[in-house]
Amino acid sequence: MEKISWDDFTRVEIRVGTVISAELNAGASKPAFKLSIDFGQELGILKSSAQITDYYTIESLVGSQIMAVVNFPEKQIGKSISQCLVLGVHDEKGAVILMRPEFKAPNGSRML
Repeated sequence: MEKISWDDFTRVEIRVGTVISAELNAGASKPAFKLSIDFGQELGILKSSAQITDYYTIESLVGSQIMAVVNFPEKQIGKSISQCLVLGVHDEKGAVILMRPEFKAPNGSRML
């Protein structure tokens, strides 16, 4: 494992946001949702495509909070643009489990 400096870590902006809408991303090569995520007044609403269809439904995502990297460059995912990277980990079967705050946090709060 490559070690990084504290300065490298502090450059990555991981923030909490609330999913305000979700839909299937028909243009993705693997099953995915297109998400609109509210990161508060400073960052506003950002879009993301996330391969999280194994454990999550549109209904369970809307209104829930997630963690995401918000300072990566935009990336083309199928026919949509992803403006942030939703964070998760793989389970033993390869399905994604979202990283989320345990309690409600203000949108846009930065991970410490």
